[in-house]
Amino acid sequence: MFTSKEQAQNWIENIKRFGSRLDLSRISKALEILGNPHKEFKSIHVAGTNGKGSTTNYIKNILVESGFKVGLYTSPYVVDFNERIKINHHNISDESLVYYTNILHDVSNKLIEEDEENIITFFEVLTVISFLYFRDEKVDFAVIEVGLGGLLDATNVIIPEVSVITNVSYDHMKQLGNSLESIALNKLGIVKENVPLITAIEDMHLFPLIYEVAASKNARVKIINHDLVTDKVIGEETTFKYQEETYVLGLPGYHQIKNACLAIETIRLLRLHLNLDISEKDIKVGLKSTKWPGRFEIFDHRIVIDGAHNIGGIQALKKSMRAIFKDKNILCLFSVMKDKQHKQMIEELDNFCDELYFTEFDYQRRADAEDLFFESTSYKKSYHHDYKEIFYQLKSNLKANDVLLVTGSLYFISEIRKLLV
Repeated sequence: MFTSKEQAQNWIENIKRFGSRLDLSRISKALEILGNPHKEFKSIHVAGTNGKGSTTNYIKNILVESGFKVGLYTSPYVVDFNERIKINHHNISDESLVYYTNILHDVSNKLIEEDEENIITFFEVLTVISFLYFRDEKVDFAVIEVGLGGLLDATNVIIPEVSVITNVSYDHMKQLGNSLESIALNKLGIVKENVPLITAIEDMHLFPLIYEVAASKNARVKIINHDLVTDKVIGEETTFKYQEETYVLGLPGYHQIKNACLAIETIRLLRLHLNLDISEKDIKVGLKSTKWPGRFEIFDHRIVIDGAHNIGGIQALKKSMRAIFKDKNILCLFSVMKDKQHKQMIEELDNFCDELYFTEFDYQRRADAEDLFFESTSYKKSYHHDYKEIFYQLKSNLKANDVLLVTGSLYFISEIRKLLV
């Protein structure tokens, strides 16, 4: 029996990340033992390479603003382990986390007794905990973020009211394939029979595949028309017009406009299909009030932390940095996982950062700072093994025209954020 959050978290974090079988059999058995809690609430399912966290939060906050009780399941965490599972604006309590972890520990042992191959994975445990918590707390809706891919993701046992796909870019190729088509096909695995799909995918080459998969499931499709977005102003707040309505976002960046439009259309569809009482004011307040740690988060107007952990994320980051901090001297502190496309990410950073500082932190999958340094073609670059030392040095020596950007990995951002908050 676990008696503390530390014990529960330690057990969860030391479970295998991937099962011996890549299928949904283990989580389906666990859920069946527990009475299929995921069938007791309405859900919205969100997949995509980037922007899932922001989009799920926009949708959640609009629903909360409209008076609904809303569960939120996201990953990874930036500030606190418990932030993966929320109801409205509150993380799951330590007591609840311990309670449900004990339940899952017993179920895990039962599954292993049946078949030693049935070792439930890290993400399956967290997913089932969230489903139990949302059922017991009687949420009106749960906004569920896909962990990896879609088709075989642990969350893909739900039958949602609407499926949402933010975008498709290169990431997790070992699991999802080396082409955009194979990655898209995996994410389209969340599309269910007769459940509508909304997506902000912009690559027109993927449109036939989207329509083909949706047609096979008799699912209606809406692809966001980005030409309907006008009057974009990107600063520490972001404003834009979409279909002649003006919206203000608390999250800065061009990419947030796409995420917000996706949330708007998701809410409109839910409003229509379920006859929900959600006003245009609820939508605007929900969007503006959304904050998301580690996603283009600005401190003191001159330090930006952003968990852009793949090539698509870095490209979106570059566009926003150039818009908000044009004519500024950009210093970049970078650390990344060794299994990411770090060479391509560094090529992008070389193009818009004036100075590059490569570092590393205590995490087994992280890349070595020296290796990253040699992948860069920047004229002004260095590497530093102690990330805290170089961060404090850069922060204290910032000149009037300098901006410090910290990026590369959400895990790294989490460590840096602790030094700022």
